[in-house]
Amino acid sequence: MTAPSEAKLRELVLEALRQVAPEADLAQLDPSADLREELEIDSMDVLNLAIAIHERTGVEIPEADYAELRSLADGVAYLRRRMGGGAGL
Repeated sequence: MTAPSEAKLRELVLEALRQVAPEADLAQLDPSADLREELEIDSMDVLNLAIAIHERTGVEIPEADYAELRSLADGVAYLRRRMGGGAGL
């Protein structure tokens, strides 16, 4: 099985963000913007984001890695590294 495409990874992270911040206009989200500032999410929201990503991908995100989910682009890059072998999808 091949690793998911960049577009698929981006959509997975966006789906998780929609769950955490349903009121946010994610179509206008700058991929490099800090999610905490841009979406006004707190540490519990980041935990929920990590859980939502795990539910969609099977990738465990340890608390020590939460800082790697700072932006949409960071989240996609993190998943690309973790799913490089195609695990999870």
